[in-house]
Amino acid sequence: MTIDILEYNRIFEDMILGLEAVKNWKKQEVLNVLRPMFRALHVAKFKWVFFPNEQTEAEHMGRETDLYEEGVPELTRPYVTKEYNTGGSRVVYYFYADSSKPEWDADDLEKLHMVEKLIFTYHGRLRLVNLVEERTYTDYQLNTRNLRYILKLAAQLVFRKEIYDYCMVCFNLKGFSLVNSRIGRDAGTKVMSRFICQLVNKLEEPGSIGRMGGDNFVGVFKKEDLDKVRTHLSGTGIVYNDETNERVMISAVAGYYIPRECDEIQSEDDLMDRVIMAVNVARHVQDTMEVFYSVELQQKQTEQKRIERQFPDALLKNEFKVYYQPKVDLRDYSLAGAEALCRWVKDGVVLPPAAFIPVLEQSMNICLLDFYMLDHVCTDLRRWLDQGREPVRVSVNLSRRHLGDMDLVEHIIEIIDRNRIPHGLIEIELTETTTEVEFADLKRVVNALQEKGICTSVDDFGTGYSSLNLIKEISWNVLKLDKAFLPVMAQSAFSNDNIMLRHVIAMATDLGLECIIEGVETKDHVDLLQENMCYMAQGYYFDRPLPVLDFEKRLDKQKDIYCEGGKREE
Repeated sequence: MTIDILEYNRIFEDMILGLEAVKNWKKQEVLNVLRPMFRALHVAKFKWVFFPNEQTEAEHMGRETDLYEEGVPELTRPYVTKEYNTGGSRVVYYFYADSSKPEWDADDLEKLHMVEKLIFTYHGRLRLVNLVEERTYTDYQLNTRNLRYILKLAAQLVFRKEIYDYCMVCFNLKGFSLVNSRIGRDAGTKVMSRFICQLVNKLEEPGSIGRMGGDNFVGVFKKEDLDKVRTHLSGTGIVYNDETNERVMISAVAGYYIPRECDEIQSEDDLMDRVIMAVNVARHVQDTMEVFYSVELQQKQTEQKRIERQFPDALLKNEFKVYYQPKVDLRDYSLAGAEALCRWVKDGVVLPPAAFIPVLEQSMNICLLDFYMLDHVCTDLRRWLDQGREPVRVSVNLSRRHLGDMDLVEHIIEIIDRNRIPHGLIEIELTETTTEVEFADLKRVVNALQEKGICTSVDDFGTGYSSLNLIKEISWNVLKLDKAFLPVMAQSAFSNDNIMLRHVIAMATDLGLECIIEGVETKDHVDLLQENMCYMAQGYYFDRPLPVLDFEKRLDKQKDIYCEGGKREE
């Protein structure tokens, strides 16, 4: 068979360039590359058979792939070659001549052999590359993609300027440690895998979800799929026992970023920064399951970083001031105690807690502030004692972040004893917990403090999820009811709010707990509490949080400062 050498060289070069460009060894893509060469060499049919080992070859049990057939193949005399892979597998290649064309000569067979070598080499190299990519971009525990894959996909979309057609999501599976505790870690892993795989199956390609680590995930998907993602993450039942079809509800706290044409996006890092910012806000905002990135959110984060930078210096300069909100005994309207509240006084401006406490709660800075507050309260108490004043018990709030500190009680006692404060003058307020680990730590801390004669109270009772167990298992001194128990306006005595308030107060009394309610703002609130025999109150009806000098005035005339109408005229 005669073929023009220049034409052959051109076809050969095109074939090499085509094989170089093949990214996935798909039949049609490979066929498009090889077809011109097969036609030039009068190949009517081409196939290969893969044998995992020598035995399967001997038993003719290979996996056959028919790649090409065009014309009338001469099936009785194929040109056959064989290649061996490391590990013992082998591939047998079959070339069938076109029966309507001249027979192959030695030069044709040499060219066919070269074509086969190239096919074997490029196919093998691509399989190796794909294997490396699969291992690089796959989380094998869940059989899902990983963070590297999502970053690669995002980078490609940014480079091609297609990112504006997509959304980013970053999410954390809510309470998954409790799922593992309930159904076991192996079943938990199965549930996590199924939850993610079901979500991925709802996405149009190339959208995907990758695991960042633990129960944290990130994903890229078409904007049209946003509602599907939000619905899935808001709560989906996943089967964990295939025999009984038992399911567990899985949901996630999520942050979203929807790129806009006006957004400046230079790389995948810009996408990650914004979506992680959104999910971090979602995780720290109560009763929020999802947050969308916005310019306003970015500005808020900038302000938070400013607060974090300024905090250490502000602590050293004593810019944080103790304000005292009086607690009133409704039986005789006397001053019965106070809660220490923090205000940041900077450049003559008083910043409310909402401006900085949530920021400090995101790190251990809140613990430093809590100890600072306790120390300053003890300093005030010591001064009042030395001045001959009659101090009242002061409650100091501690963040849940303290609970992981095994030496927390020792730290508290050291501060109190260093200031020579009688233990009975300090009350430690702790909020409800959300996990079993925190609950165990809370119980340990409360018991240890009470052994030292320090009063403990559960703050904001009724806003969490474990309230009844909290007071059943832990021997508190004080139950502080959240203001949510108080009716907004005059209600029937048989309204749900009033019924709940009445029974919670009665329960606390029967358990031997001192009951106090915060947020008392009206005479109706006072009357309601007295009717239900709750005699401790705190709120604007009597006093707002007071600077130390103003509170000392209350302290100096404890028995004659409040009345049924609130605060007496000064």
